[in-house]
Amino acid sequence: MVNSETFNAWACTGKDQPLEWTEMPFKQFDADTVEMDVTHCGICGSDVHTMDSGWGPTNYPCVVGHEITGVVTRVGDNVSKFKVGDRVGVGAQSLSCLECDSCKNGFENICENGITGTYNGTYPNGDKSFGGYAEKWRGHQHFVFKVPDNMTNEIAATFFCAGVTTFAPLRRYNVKKGDCVAVIGLGGLGHFAVLWAAAMGAEVVAISHSKSKKDDALKLGCSDFVMSSDKEHMAKYKGKFTHILCASYADDFDWGAHLALMKHNGTFILVAAPEVPLSIPPFALLVKQIQLSGSLIGSPKQIEEMLEFAAEHNVRPWINKYSMKDTPQAIKDFRSGKPRYRFVLEN
Repeated sequence: MVNSETFNAWACTGKDQPLEWTEMPFKQFDADTVEMDVTHCGICGSDVHTMDSGWGPTNYPCVVGHEITGVVTRVGDNVSKFKVGDRVGVGAQSLSCLECDSCKNGFENICENGITGTYNGTYPNGDKSFGGYAEKWRGHQHFVFKVPDNMTNEIAATFFCAGVTTFAPLRRYNVKKGDCVAVIGLGGLGHFAVLWAAAMGAEVVAISHSKSKKDDALKLGCSDFVMSSDKEHMAKYKGKFTHILCASYADDFDWGAHLALMKHNGTFILVAAPEVPLSIPPFALLVKQIQLSGSLIGSPKQIEEMLEFAAEHNVRPWINKYSMKDTPQAIKDFRSGKPRYRFVLEN
């Protein structure tokens, strides 16, 4: 029997261990807490990295999932923005200090005192943070967002990580009509980047190592599809791109070949998070004054702007749904490269 201070979830108990449906402890409920029944949760590459301790040791047991939507069931005394019955979403961040210069200036995602991830994190009181492969979720109101009225929970879920991870830097670097944007990697992140850049009015070109995604790229809004191994086709775009967003990074990534495609004073945006160090030829940056930028999720303000933009421009990700009870199979299929282009779990 589950009591009010526990919830059922798919927990990962160790690297290479199967997921287990089990009872887990909630974080403490306080005046700033929002609690929800989870309706949907997207599957993100970050989930697999974390389950595998790919970015460092994971604090097992861990409940992953940070593309969460649901229905509010309880709010703390300080919560006025949400009420029971509201449809809401949560992304990859569940807390920051809210006091440093970054937080006070609307950049809570790069809090100078560190962020609490929606999973595999620790709250100031020592409670662990757990994600959305679960029946319920509980967290701080500042990192909870209303789902737009014209958007279903299943569609909204993946906006909260993949969506904002790609929207925020494209917006920050002012992608607009007249720009030419390349998206490297047409996966869960990359397909979102194509949708955003096209909606912002730019010409978009997909660059991939696999020709199997050409038709999808064109349907998503690309004007062209380039195989990274096709040197002749790549050469066609030498000095062409105002922006390149890199959503997929292989260990043998050819920095020189890709940076040669950029215009002078262009911006290369890295949103992929490889497990290996980068090896960048410096003169490829220097001779064109290329700006090399990283971007981590997005701030609450950027998430709200993204949701408004998506609602207005009818930006919708391509998703495949699985029942929450079939989460182990969904993870197996995810590892096999089957998403086109985001998997969403449904309670």
